[in-house]
Amino acid sequence: QARLVESGGGLVQPGASLRLSCAAFGFTLDYYAIGWFRQAPGKERGGVLCISTTGFTSYYTDSMKGRFTVSRDNAQNTVYLRMNSLTPEDTAVYYCAADRGGPCRPGAEYDYWGQGTHVTVSS
Repeated sequence: QARLVESGGGLVQPGASLRLSCAAFGFTLDYYAIGWFRQAPGKERGGVLCISTTGFTSYYTDSMKGRFTVSRDNAQNTVYLRMNSLTPEDTAVYYCAADRGGPCRPGAEYDYWGQGTHVTVSS
């Protein structure tokens, strides 16, 4: 069964870094743009960024530029989200999603979603 599985979340202190993973099972990530989203407590889910099949990154939120980076390892069928200088405002459930096609498309209906991984930033 095709699915995405996120991992790497946890409880960290402000200023710390985390690397989240998004692994695909049952399909090949090579042909999919991968988006990262997050949902903070009491808020709607929003876009973080997206990486195209060619490795181009599109940020959906300016505040994450310079702190969040994304990379893909097609050999491992995994996409990574590196988050630096975390603040309590980054506390959320982080989701990855796969969109068949090359570029990142704002408003795309993603084909697959992961179950999410919790990130809590607190002292």
